Amino acid sequence: MTKLVSAQRGKHLLGAAFGLLLLVYILGPIAWIVSSSLQLDRDLFTPTPQFIPRAPTLDNYRYILTGQAPESYIGAATGGRVSREALSIVPALKNSFIVSISVTIINLLLSTLAAYTFARIRFRGDTLAYTVVLLTRLVPGMTIAIPMFVVMDRLGLLDTHLALIIVYLTFTLPFTMWFLTKYFKYLPHEIEEAAMLDGCTRFQALLRIVAPVAAPGLATVAALTFMAAYSEFLFALFLTRSMASKTAPLVLVSAAVNHDVSFALAFAALVLTIIPVMALALIFRKYITQGYAVGFGR
Repeated sequence: MTKLVSAQRGKHLLGAAFGLLLLVYILGPIAWIVSSSLQLDRDLFTPTPQFIPRAPTLDNYRYILTGQAPESYIGAATGGRVSREALSIVPALKNSFIVSISVTIINLLLSTLAAYTFARIRFRGDTLAYTVVLLTRLVPGMTIAIPMFVVMDRLGLLDTHLALIIVYLTFTLPFTMWFLTKYFKYLPHEIEEAAMLDGCTRFQALLRIVAPVAAPGLATVAALTFMAAYSEFLFALFLTRSMASKTAPLVLVSAAVNHDVSFALAFAALVLTIIPVMALALIFRKYITQGYAVGFGR
């Protein structure tokens, strides 16, 4: 009995140690970014790295958010450098929000209607249509980047939010439609049939009965769509030219390849970019977990 208890305790300790290592592996880089964003360049390049800032400061964030250089950035003796790309993160984040939220809302509306149709209504060619839509998701983005550029150029949509919204929808809709189709098939037919017997149309039953029940799946789709659009880089690089439409990933990459970049400002820009995604995950974590369990577990 004692040996069994010791063995169980050893397994628990081993599992706890593995979980701790995994946590450090995942959160370590994020913690390092946050720590570095609270320091100045002169502190980052000391012989001994400061994992915990000795004199933490919010000057990097003030500089980015206000555009006015704090006293710590004035004078050559401070060791602070300025990166135009890092200072452009605020308008870039605004562009990312406009595009990502627009894509999420439109995607949610279209994929819900399409998925419910494929899950509940039988019509001629439904299997073929469903297969063709899913196959479009298997096309590598790089293969259609140049054709997309030509199309948007002919339509006069280059360097606009609308170009990014249209392109992002073509890549996010197939997955979200497939996910919600599986989710709706899991839900019992009786919940909307009872509503239709009471006089609801199929659309009213979807809106009033099915959608509230499918809230975890819809939240999962919304979160995944937002994150996909928020972090997309390739088409944003092809289709945008000025800060009127450049998104956060482009600005961060531009800062990274600048040989005279202020690392402190770049780290602060990274933190500002990460915050919306982290907040989204924390707010909708319960729904996302439930949605994954149903959508991928059935």
